[in-house]
Amino acid sequence: MDGWMDPGSEAEVELFPRFFYGKGCSLDSIGRDKQIGETNRRALVSFVVWAPTARGESGGIILSSPATIQSSPAAAAAAAAAASARVRVRVPVGLLPGRRAKPLPLRCAPSGMEPSAGTALYPLHRCKTIYLVRHAQGIHNVAGEKDFKAYMSHDLFDAQLTPLGWSQVDGLREHVKKSGLAKKIELVITSPLLRTMQTAVGVFGGENYTDGVSAAPLMVENAGHSGRPAVSSLNCPPFLAVETCREHLGVHPCDKRRSITEYRPLFPAIDFSLIENDEDVLWEPDVREANESVALRGMKFIDWLWTREEKEIAIVSHSGFLYHTLSMYSKECHPTIRDEVGKHFANCELRSMVLVDRSMLGSDPPGFNYPGKIPAGLDLPSDVADKKRVEEAQKN
Repeated sequence: MDGWMDPGSEAEVELFPRFFYGKGCSLDSIGRDKQIGETNRRALVSFVVWAPTARGESGGIILSSPATIQSSPAAAAAAAAAASARVRVRVPVGLLPGRRAKPLPLRCAPSGMEPSAGTALYPLHRCKTIYLVRHAQGIHNVAGEKDFKAYMSHDLFDAQLTPLGWSQVDGLREHVKKSGLAKKIELVITSPLLRTMQTAVGVFGGENYTDGVSAAPLMVENAGHSGRPAVSSLNCPPFLAVETCREHLGVHPCDKRRSITEYRPLFPAIDFSLIENDEDVLWEPDVREANESVALRGMKFIDWLWTREEKEIAIVSHSGFLYHTLSMYSKECHPTIRDEVGKHFANCELRSMVLVDRSMLGSDPPGFNYPGKIPAGLDLPSDVADKKRVEEAQKN
């Protein structure tokens, strides 16, 4: 069957020694060597084995053997070193179970640690879901595909969407509605360039705008020579233009924006209040922003998201910005995750990501949590009772 291990082949596996002592006491690092030093403790040395399957997945099994640990400091140090070691060997796949092992969950490792596998728990109120979208096809994408030097052309200044790009917008809009995502999104953030705002409004905006409606439209008719009808701002989330998520700055005229004064009549219901300068003071004709600078800008943008109260946010941006930002965050992830996250976006591609607030930047209260003890009453946990019983015995 597809995805099962071939008994006649070999596979490279990784062994992760794990020790278990006495009454379930575990050792995971050298820092617990005192737990090793007790005389004649019987230990179970467990190796977590990773082996690729035919699909390239990682399967985990346990190989165990008993071992006796002596009380000498040297033995303790040796056992601790073994516990922290990572052994790579080649094992005939036929020695592994006949069926494909269940893939271990993949997660990012803490800073300074190697990529690891496993599950993780985190409070829901310290997480946000973001929906990253690259703009649909622009006229610069077509010209640049034919000749990359076209990106230097001033004819592509603040490039608008092509007719094919608008078809891509319509396709993503249909997906967003059918999947139910349209009802979940609380805020749409867009880069303040013509092609990103056209994409954002076309995908996440209301229906066609009709005269006589009191609410201002998100986009007026034929904005940016699109040939498209006006888009209503009713029954859709608010839209916010943010400079931080702009494309790679400098040199390419297609990445230079118009003045906010020009944009406001075209996109009346988009909020431009966070943009400090009317003219584009960030773009320079002869200086191309460094990749590292784009990545740092992306990290600042992610940090800024934690100051927002919304939990489900759509972000319409650009290939370069998204690529360099996600590549920075995926450096310490498992290779499978790194490959998935760190690839370039296609035009009008949407990817869903979960942000975890490990730095405590956010301050949102746990909306779905409930404090309990209402009405108040006695509720001593059983494990606390165990602790009290041990403490009482030690006193006597």
